[in-house]
Amino acid sequence: MFLGPSVATLLLAAAGCSATDAAPSVTVPTPSAQAATYCRALHKELPGTVAGLDRGDTAPESELTAAWGDGEIVLRCGVPRPVKMDDPNSKALDADGVEWMLEQSDDGAPRFTTTFRKAYVEVSFSPAYAHDASPLAAFARAVGRTVPPSL
Repeated sequence: MFLGPSVATLLLAAAGCSATDAAPSVTVPTPSAQAATYCRALHKELPGTVAGLDRGDTAPESELTAAWGDGEIVLRCGVPRPVKMDDPNSKALDADGVEWMLEQSDDGAPRFTTTFRKAYVEVSFSPAYAHDASPLAAFARAVGRTVPPSL
């Protein structure tokens, strides 16, 4: 049976409108050699799913970055120490033994950075998680096993 050009065009258009396999674009950090060693170890220990979202690739691919879903959750390891850590009024929380400092963007999207670790690990959430830090618990075991405390 011959489908004809209009049906073929419709099928191609439908394929183009389906969920994209494009990896989220993530800026790759440039940590020290020691921090990069911890980050590579962390990369191997990261969970396959977080908050029901599957782990995928980032663009560019790097052992210093990871993403879940279509970039709803993004991890970068080896980021610089946030200036906000100098603010005595900054907010922090403990997620299963790992301390995280909270920063919030103008659109409400939270970003958390580990404190008291030999490499800084940053996890950014989409605005959908503006009032939900519970996905941080998924990273506690991997961070605790691979990125030593600094104190």
